[in-house]
Amino acid sequence: MSKSLPLLRGSISLKSALENDDNILQELSYPDQRIDFFVYLFARRREIEATVSYHLGFGVDMCRMGGVDEWIAGSFNVCIPIYIDKRAKHHARRVLIRLPLPYKVGESKHPGNAEEKLRCEAAAFIWIQENCPTVPIPYLWGFGFPGGRSFTTPNKMPFHARLMWYVRRAVLSLFRYPRPCRYIGHTCPHALGVGYLIMDYIEESDGKMLSESWEQLRHDYDRRTNLFRSLSRIILSLAQLPLPRIGSLTIDDRGVLALSNRPLTLRLHHLENEGVKTNIDRDLTYSTTESYLLDLLACHDSRIRFQPNSIRDEYDGRAQMAVIAAMRAIYPHFTSRDVRHGPFIFNLTDLHQSNIFVDDDWNVKFLVDLEWSSSLPIEMLHPPYWLTSRGVDQLPKGEYLDAYSSVHEEFMTAFEEEEALLPPTNGGPLSHIMRRGWKIGNFWYFQALESPKGLCNMFLQHIQPKFEESHCDNPIFDDVVAPYWGVDAAEVISKKLKDKEVYDDQLRKAFENVVEEPKDSNSDEGG
Repeated sequence: MSKSLPLLRGSISLKSALENDDNILQELSYPDQRIDFFVYLFARRREIEATVSYHLGFGVDMCRMGGVDEWIAGSFNVCIPIYIDKRAKHHARRVLIRLPLPYKVGESKHPGNAEEKLRCEAAAFIWIQENCPTVPIPYLWGFGFPGGRSFTTPNKMPFHARLMWYVRRAVLSLFRYPRPCRYIGHTCPHALGVGYLIMDYIEESDGKMLSESWEQLRHDYDRRTNLFRSLSRIILSLAQLPLPRIGSLTIDDRGVLALSNRPLTLRLHHLENEGVKTNIDRDLTYSTTESYLLDLLACHDSRIRFQPNSIRDEYDGRAQMAVIAAMRAIYPHFTSRDVRHGPFIFNLTDLHQSNIFVDDDWNVKFLVDLEWSSSLPIEMLHPPYWLTSRGVDQLPKGEYLDAYSSVHEEFMTAFEEEEALLPPTNGGPLSHIMRRGWKIGNFWYFQALESPKGLCNMFLQHIQPKFEESHCDNPIFDDVVAPYWGVDAAEVISKKLKDKEVYDDQLRKAFENVVEEPKDSNSDEGG
């Protein structure tokens, strides 16, 4: 018998909470915030139905919102099915309206984060539709931002609006000004107060989530080959159009796309949601790989400084600081000067099994959740880490790493065969860059940069041994290197130990009045 408190997924005991490296105080606030946000949306169900009807060109009574039990709550969004009346002339029975979760993207601490995420995701949809039509994504019918500015596909707008749009695009093109995208901007008459995307609903007949059959069938060689070939074609299609800077595409109120947003990966919003300063402004893009990597390492510094339970004890503090200091010193080994200024390529950084829809033979039919897509250094492109169903920081030398290495080679073979069918990209064959990265270890270096929790494990398991294996698990290394993290390293550790005491006291108080439960089912949230 143990006391437990609810998380978004499962529950957690005080003992587990105190031992967890995540900010559990923050996570304990999510269930109530989710209820509040869902109540807010449900109370505006008529406005949501009217908004979707407006974007689809229907009357207000032609759409019906699905019940709350049908809502799909992910880690950063909620997707609500909207049913279309049979009287409507529409190819689909239902569509999805997708809304960011403000309590997961840092909206309260950094107002505008939810809108930033929406603008980048909408821009990713449009850029892929216009430049990579072979990449299978759901059709985007329209989208809107919290201030009321909305965009709709032209064939659902009145004739006069389409005419004005065509004329404006032609004039701007004539005078060589940036042209708006192929969506018409307008002010939606139905105010939701939150931003949204409206897209096709992927029906079961169109494909099933890879996650539904992954564990059962991932050892099937033929299915794996089909999956690897499909993913390779998608990656190669996106790479055919190199981009000039590191950043994320965004769309402004005129409907013009630009590579002018910071590279918005989920890690930035996750850190900012927990009150950790990233010091990466929304309009910051990068012209070199080094400048981007150093800013990512600075985010790890900020996590130590600002997350209340970032350091468990003095030894842990020195170990973390030593790893970050070493990562900052050795990054030149894992990057090539030949591609430091590009080419940069569009990278789907959230490509996991639940975002991939496949047929029965594991041919990819659709990719969903284009959030967190960015233009990134070409050397950061690698096969997915989840090919053996283990976390990227759960692949130590031995059986698990051997299994991953074998499947990694399978993926690379499929990738090379698909790449041979296409014209070469600027910067040389991608497969050569990916194989070099696997050989020198930048696969682990870049994965570690994106994983605050897994950074130390990956450094100890895969990075440090490349330089000096005798330093692994050697406290002398931590004692010598940790002070080079910063001139105030000792003071920061002392302060963080006090922060941890306060944090632990707050956790204990949160559990004081909890009724005992029969079991503890602590679970981590997925990406």
